[in-house]
Amino acid sequence: MTALQHVRLGTYYVVPMASSDDFDEWRDHARRLLMADVPPDRVAWTEPGGSAGDLFSHGDRRLPVPDHDATPPRVSKRFMNIAKTVLLNSDPTRFSLLYRVLWRLQTKPRLIEDMADPDVRAMADMARAVRRDIHKMRAFVRFRVVEEEGGPNESKSEHYVAWFEPFHHILRHNAGFFTRRFANMRWSILTPRGSLHWDGETLREGPPATRADAPGGDPAEDLWRSYYASIFNPARLKVGAMLKEMPRKYWKNMPEAQLIPELIAGAQAREATMVEKGAIDMGERPETLAAIDKAIHACARCPIGELNNAAVMGEGPQDAQRFSGLMIVGEQPGDQEDLAGRPFVGPAGQLLDVHLAQVGIDRSAAYVTNTVKHFKYVQRGKRRLHQSPTAKEIDMCRWWVESERMIVQPRLVLAMGASAARGMLGRTVSITKARGAPIPLEDGSELWVTAHPSYLLRLDGAGREEQERLFRKDLAAVAARLTQLQAS
Repeated sequence: MTALQHVRLGTYYVVPMASSDDFDEWRDHARRLLMADVPPDRVAWTEPGGSAGDLFSHGDRRLPVPDHDATPPRVSKRFMNIAKTVLLNSDPTRFSLLYRVLWRLQTKPRLIEDMADPDVRAMADMARAVRRDIHKMRAFVRFRVVEEEGGPNESKSEHYVAWFEPFHHILRHNAGFFTRRFANMRWSILTPRGSLHWDGETLREGPPATRADAPGGDPAEDLWRSYYASIFNPARLKVGAMLKEMPRKYWKNMPEAQLIPELIAGAQAREATMVEKGAIDMGERPETLAAIDKAIHACARCPIGELNNAAVMGEGPQDAQRFSGLMIVGEQPGDQEDLAGRPFVGPAGQLLDVHLAQVGIDRSAAYVTNTVKHFKYVQRGKRRLHQSPTAKEIDMCRWWVESERMIVQPRLVLAMGASAARGMLGRTVSITKARGAPIPLEDGSELWVTAHPSYLLRLDGAGREEQERLFRKDLAAVAARLTQLQAS
């Protein structure tokens, strides 16, 4: 009976993998099955110590022998490269997924390029997860020193031990990185999936370990924690981004992680202190708007001012009788504002004008400006694409917008967007939580916070309708409060 006849009779094959991360082993088995014309639904792949399940419990564990004239499989280099990474994933379906794609490639050679295909997408997702785990291990392994007794005529020697819990089968893959990076150290990396031991010349593999097998700490960690606390910059803290890059799972491996909750909790207070104590001496405050205009055009105290742009000064009625007492503050000038030299003349400004008119606010009677005075952008061909200013850049520019406020002396300030609110308060606030109610400022004026109109322009459909409704509601509250202040 030929291999093909054997398969057609309905034989199921169980392929017990001897290793969870040996690509060559999987490739040899897959090649043999493919040349014997065994379809994917007739094969069950099992991990070391795993089970084939009820369906394949009576499957044949002797792989078929291909016919002597069987056609060798065709496969692209791209598939091989991705497959080597996918095989390191801990998902038990990876072996069958790879074989299914390999089978389909024989009739659809360009299948691996079709990212709309569910199997190809699944491979890409598995490979991405493995690459991320590889990066995490390289970033978050922390060695702790252990002194070992030498022989009768030998002194104590240092051995470094680290504990890590990978999601996937990446230990062997990362071995070369650590032997190159720490070539002159004697070290061990212990994981629940196995261990690596390097004596400076030879790398050995060992059995799985437990957390209790790793040391708890060493004296150098106190020094490291002090250093970490001293370089922690609360102005650059973004908790969401930090947790995405450094999930809590890895904290227990790192000595500095003990400080993170406390540092996060005190970040805002430390940031305010840093801004107050570390502010650059800008000299005497300008006494006129014209002096501010001249000064900001010469300002290059942050990277934004060094771009190919021009400062944009605020504008408003020169006649105090025409001034309504409202100061409107945005984030920064955009591309069109930079070219025109005036605030809010682009699409966001046009949308703002529409909503101001709807609630009865006369823009020509308000003073309109931005927290950051230069347009921050990144060049893409002929286009200049907006980039949000950093907290440090906003805090640097506060000198100018505060000077404007001291001269204009508004009774009510409308800050549009989180950057504008920070420029007024010196701290970051949530638009959702802060909108709809006045915030007292130290000079007796009131701050009202709402979204930036450019945010509305990025939305569409029902989401935009809802946000425009909230924006208009905020402006209506400002208009009503302004009327009260003018009447008092």
